[in-house]
Amino acid sequence: MNPRVKKIILLLLAAALLFGSGQFQKSLNHDRDALGLTRTAVLEDAPPVLAFTTVALGGFRGLISNFLWMRANDLQQDDKFFEAAQLADWITKLEPTFASVWVFQGWNMAYNISVKFKDFPDRWRWVQRGIELMRDEGLRYNPNSVDLYRELAWQFQHKMGANLDDANMYYKSQWAGEMRNFFGPNGTNFDLLLNPPDATARTNVAEFRDKFKMDAAFAKQVDTEYGPFDWRLPEAHAIYWGARGLEAAKENSDKVKADDLIKLRRIIYQSMLQAFHHGHIIVDPFTRNVSLGPNLELTPQVNAAYEQMMAEDAGMRDNIAKAHRNFLRDAVYFLYEDNRVTEAAKWFKYLGDKYPDKTIVDGQPDSLPKNLTLDEYAVAVVQIDIGETSQERVTAAVQGLLTRCYYDLATGQDDRYENLKRLAIKVYERYTEKTSKANGGKRIPLPPFDTLNKTVLRALLDPQNGTPYAARAELVTKLGLPSSLLEPAAATTNAVENIPANSVSAATNSPAQ
Repeated sequence: MNPRVKKIILLLLAAALLFGSGQFQKSLNHDRDALGLTRTAVLEDAPPVLAFTTVALGGFRGLISNFLWMRANDLQQDDKFFEAAQLADWITKLEPTFASVWVFQGWNMAYNISVKFKDFPDRWRWVQRGIELMRDEGLRYNPNSVDLYRELAWQFQHKMGANLDDANMYYKSQWAGEMRNFFGPNGTNFDLLLNPPDATARTNVAEFRDKFKMDAAFAKQVDTEYGPFDWRLPEAHAIYWGARGLEAAKENSDKVKADDLIKLRRIIYQSMLQAFHHGHIIVDPFTRNVSLGPNLELTPQVNAAYEQMMAEDAGMRDNIAKAHRNFLRDAVYFLYEDNRVTEAAKWFKYLGDKYPDKTIVDGQPDSLPKNLTLDEYAVAVVQIDIGETSQERVTAAVQGLLTRCYYDLATGQDDRYENLKRLAIKVYERYTEKTSKANGGKRIPLPPFDTLNKTVLRALLDPQNGTPYAARAELVTKLGLPSSLLEPAAATTNAVENIPANSVSAATNSPAQ
């Protein structure tokens, strides 16, 4: 065959094959779209570097990513965290649409790397970076990823909200400082976010939206449905991102598994329980120290959440029921302790109707007598917690209750003062009555109540090691005690020892000895 003719035929064949492959590529592209394998669509507004890595490198991205994963692991093993973090950034840019990559890198920074640093501010920076990586970048390329929303919520619930990291209070304080700008000094004000009256407020709303990627209207909706919360604390934000995950799941329902939805709901319910236990910020007016206490306003919502959870997760119903019962026990005691006796009685009845076995200690069905009253139940909670046959522990518990009641009195919480004082007396009387009948009354008795009370007052009114002067002045005034108790140490000690018994009894309703 003529070589020239042969070349022409080969050229025509090559052209035909190229045309055919082009047509076949259209079919492949259509199938890729239908199967959700096309990744470039979500990267339309990607930064130039990311656009280059996802398009120009093509199939080599996988090989490069594998090498970077191994290299990052080696660097982290050698405690070269900043270099490893840079490689993590490259890895996520090579695999932007794989949500699990963002989840792992965010979790690795917040958990594995952060704890390698001793200084709390250094730890906080890594925790922040882990959250920002998932929230600011991961969700940008995976807006409907249930896994990302769940992990983001978990960071707030567990890393910041729980107390397993010894820097947890530092995390909480830093986050509260950030959120105070948006939700006010009490963490409950949505007005300026929803209806900004001026340019400054509108700038604040823009920062809330652009920096923290939060929608004020949706946050208000979450607070209405599950709250009220103090939005300076991380539990509220765990619930927010869990709820956002549920919304994203609705938009991507054909690709979401039932187990994924259950995990999101558990994050919400568990965070609600945490908020119930320590969702209220308490600022000591004398020392300005901050502590966390129960958010008792959440009691109905947490109860409803447990009821819903048992209905939706039949496989875990028994375990959820045990947790529900434990919550109700705590709710009754916390409300009683806060002198909200009417509410405590309501939930005590609900507890009895729902779970007739009111045992406080699992596995001990007779740990409480039948048909006990609310007062008896509250005392039993304290007694079982401290070990009702231990003279030392009961003494410490009575003194602890007295200390708390007096400090509440100094800070203006008169209702809590009255109830804790009454509870201390009941615990004392129950132990005295029970031990007087045991072994012929030979068990070691408690010190006289008057003695315990004076010991507590002496410690609180000590000018050197007691409460601040303003708190001592409040106690002396409200209890009608001698003003000499505010004098220097030597005089104070003598004054405490010489407090008339009737004065102490009047102040504490001391039980008869």
